[in-house]
Amino acid sequence: MRAIDAWLNEYGESHQNPTNKLVHWICVPSIFFSVVGLLYSVKFPVFIAENLQLNLAMVILALVSLYYIRLSVTLAVGLLFFAGLCLYLAQQIENQGLTLWQVSVGIFVVAWIGQFWGHKVEGKKPSFFKDLQFLMIGPAWLMHFIYKKIGIPY
Repeated sequence: MRAIDAWLNEYGESHQNPTNKLVHWICVPSIFFSVVGLLYSVKFPVFIAENLQLNLAMVILALVSLYYIRLSVTLAVGLLFFAGLCLYLAQQIENQGLTLWQVSVGIFVVAWIGQFWGHKVEGKKPSFFKDLQFLMIGPAWLMHFIYKKIGIPY
């Protein structure tokens, strides 16, 4: 597996334009959340707590965390925190009586439109056209900027 710095540097090559970077700060977390929301909508007949049912998002995020841990334990901690926030928001949306999968699809579509517009402004194709693993690197790329800003090595 490639080192995290190699992934982040290559991802960053097609994310130099300030507008595209801003779009990514909005759209990458939105897409991450929307995927969590879609997966959260698939329930298993197992309850973790009285009002908390095991769902596909929990299972997939456990596997995704293994991928991130292999790249960087420190970044994985931040990404797991964000994943937990996404799970919490998904639960809150359901608790409000909204249909989570519909909300998630709407966010997903709008966020991807934003992503492709950002890359049109950038003048470069999205990195995942080269390697699908870049779909997982996008959230880590943003998290590494947060870590740099607060002085946490990754």
